[in-house]
Amino acid sequence: MDLEMSKNLGGIGALLLVISGIGMFGTVYVGLLGLIGIILVLIAMKGLSDYYKEGGIFNNALYGFIVTIVGGLTCVGVMVVTIIMAISTLGITDWTDWAMGIQQNAMDWNAMWSLIGPIIWAAIAALVVLFIFAIIAVIFYRKSLSLLSKKSGVNMFETTGLLLLIGAILTIILVGFILIWIAGILLTVAFFSIRPQAAQQPATAPPPPPPQ
Repeated sequence: MDLEMSKNLGGIGALLLVISGIGMFGTVYVGLLGLIGIILVLIAMKGLSDYYKEGGIFNNALYGFIVTIVGGLTCVGVMVVTIIMAISTLGITDWTDWAMGIQQNAMDWNAMWSLIGPIIWAAIAALVVLFIFAIIAVIFYRKSLSLLSKKSGVNMFETTGLLLLIGAILTIILVGFILIWIAGILLTVAFFSIRPQAAQQPATAPPPPPPQ
C-alpha cells in the first residue's frame, strides 16, 4: 500500500469516527459507521508503518484497539455479574417480582434503595473498569501517534495523541468526550496533511584541488 492510499484511508476513517461521534446515541448504523472508521484507520496505520519502516506505529494502534474491545466486554461483564449477584442476594427469582417490588415500595426509600441500589453500584463498577481500560488504550494510541508524528513530520499527530489522553482522563466530568471528538477532527486533518518524504540527493565528492 502506497503513502497516498494510506493517508486517504486514514483521513476517511478518522472522518467517519467524527461523524459517528456526533450521533453516538443514535441508531445502530452510527455504531457501524464508527466500526468501519476504526478499521480504516488501522489499515492506514499498517500502511504507514510499512512506509516509514516503524512497526510501533501499527503495533501500538493495534494494542490500543484490542484493549478497547477487552475493556468494553469486561465492562458489560462486570455489570451483568454484579446485578445477578445482587438479585440473588435479595432472593428475587423473577424480573416481575423486582418490578412489583419497585411499585409497592415507591414511597419507601430504604426499600427502594435495596431494589435499585445494586444496579447503581453495578453501573458505577462497570464505569470504573471501562475508565481504567480507556486510559490504557489511549496510552497505546498516543504512542502510535507520537511515532507517526516523528516519522511524517506532521506535529498534529502528536497534538492529537495528547488531546486524546487529556480527553480520556476528563471523561469523568463528561467534557472529555468533547475533547476526544475534537481529537478526531485533528486526526482527520493530520492524515490529509501527510506529504511524501523528500528524496535524498546523493552526496557529491568535493572537486579535486587545483594542480600545483
